[in-house]
Amino acid sequence: MDGAGRLTRSLRSLGPQADLRAAAIGAAVLLREYVGAHLARRRLRSAKRPQVIDREPPNRYIQMVERYLPRRIGLVATLAILFGSLGFGIVRGGHVEEFTTALSDTRNALANSAGFRITTVGINGRKQLSQDEVLAIGGVNGRSSLLFLDADTVRAKLKANPWIADATILKLYPGRLQIDIVERTAFALWQQNGRLSVIASDGAVLEPYVTRRFLNLPLVVGKGADTRAQDFLALLDRYPQVRSVTKAAIFVGERRWNLRLKDGLDVRLPENDVGNALAALSKLDKDEKLFSRDIVAVDMRLPDRLIVQLSEEAGKARDDLFKDKKSKKKPGDSA
Repeated sequence: MDGAGRLTRSLRSLGPQADLRAAAIGAAVLLREYVGAHLARRRLRSAKRPQVIDREPPNRYIQMVERYLPRRIGLVATLAILFGSLGFGIVRGGHVEEFTTALSDTRNALANSAGFRITTVGINGRKQLSQDEVLAIGGVNGRSSLLFLDADTVRAKLKANPWIADATILKLYPGRLQIDIVERTAFALWQQNGRLSVIASDGAVLEPYVTRRFLNLPLVVGKGADTRAQDFLALLDRYPQVRSVTKAAIFVGERRWNLRLKDGLDVRLPENDVGNALAALSKLDKDEKLFSRDIVAVDMRLPDRLIVQLSEEAGKARDDLFKDKKSKKKPGDSA
């Protein structure tokens, strides 16, 4: 009882104290681990967070630029300045045409290497112009590629030539070019201010008169004769007896026509009723051999009379004839 009782009491009295101590130690360990983990996480976040440097707040205008302008605007502006300077140098140095030609040749070379070289050219409707002349006028050469050939530009260049009234351009890939043209016809020779030109029926000047192949064309002379020749020569064709002996039709004062015949006779036609005057002229030659007489001019401008001007020799002979007639009169004969 003595020893057992005391031992029993002592064991019962020490049991709760030991439990409290053990619980305190465990709580202290858990708290230390929690605090350590929390501090570690804070150090990790602090290490990842970028360091902020204190500086003065930016200008309000700078803030607006940074807010509203798109990104990379500086790069775009730099490139724009570089290309602008390059373009200014090309224009100022007078190298625009060279630059354009080089650029065109480069892209055509790339297209030709890709299989778009012009290998076949067909041209229809040409009579006065050769094939090489048509291609040169249209700007088509050995460096041209079918891919980059502008059909509208070629057509415009062809129509700008006075010989070509119209043109059609057809691109047949990969390498055939078809050109159909409508040529103007040489209609007459036109003389003004000492210059002689070949003209079409609409008055377009086709080329200066330099070859004899147009020698048989009718000749019209004077300002405005180029655009009025078609109607007048069509009227003159109705009277072949007059047309066959006409050397030139002269437009006077942009109002009326004169005829210069092959023997030098001048016929002054009226401003109005030209057809009736030509009919009367043709009848006079048929009935009276007017064109074979020794005269230098026929004036038909007055509607009620015909005035004939004799040549100097014919006039002198006529005067001598009258003198002879007067001298042969007997005395006492009435005049």
